[in-house]
Amino acid sequence: MAARLIDEDPALAHQHALAASRSAGRVGVVRETVAITAYAVGDFALALRELRTHRRITGSDEQLPLIVDSERGVGRADRALEEGRAVDRSTLSVPVRVQLAIAMSGARLDLGQTDRALQELEIPEADPDRAFEWSPALFSARAAVLEELGRDAEAAEWQRRADIAAEALDAAAGVADREVIVVEEIDLIDDDGGVDVASGVIPVDDVDDDDASEASDDTAGAEPDEHSAATDPGSATSDEEASASDEDVVPDDEGTASDDEAEGSR
Repeated sequence: MAARLIDEDPALAHQHALAASRSAGRVGVVRETVAITAYAVGDFALALRELRTHRRITGSDEQLPLIVDSERGVGRADRALEEGRAVDRSTLSVPVRVQLAIAMSGARLDLGQTDRALQELEIPEADPDRAFEWSPALFSARAAVLEELGRDAEAAEWQRRADIAAEALDAAAGVADREVIVVEEIDLIDDDGGVDVASGVIPVDDVDDDDASEASDDTAGAEPDEHSAATDPGSATSDEEASASDEDVVPDDEGTASDDEAEGSR
């Protein structure tokens, strides 16, 4: 219930989470839900307490970015940086590692360390030519820091990249307007789960209304992928191979039938 309500009514979601914690307080996911909803309503002290309890129960560091951000929320940017540095980032999943970089950059900004805030965002995942689920937030964070540094042209470019990445991910997930897809600077969806946004434009000028309608029908039932914008490039190949295999079998069957007829005549 809390998960369904958190976007529409965070306060009500928090009340549901608190109610669940009274009967299942030793369940890690329950404490995690209380923490997330507390963060959503701005109760950062409670969020911290519940996040630490969740980590103690589960041994997981997946909510470390939220711990760092909650420390910032209670005005302890120095402590936020200590929390972030206490964990080996190589042990974290990529989305968590990116979220942590953004939170650490925010803590640097809180302390007036703008140059170091930009350094926190200098991570391999900050590739402006590819879009993953974390890319829009990461690019936007970089744009905000560059703006603080007075580098307005660069900030505008990174914000533009963030917007392009968001459009690309929406289009690939099937949640954008599918009547005619026009997303600038997208080349393809690669095998690593990223959408290339380096150059090029998906051409739609020569697509007539019938083709656009067929494209809309073909993609209307596609479900969003919750982890990345990747598609399965092997499905079409599998169908073609299956068809080829069926055609290869036909001559063998005809040859067998001819042998049977010859045998019967003898």
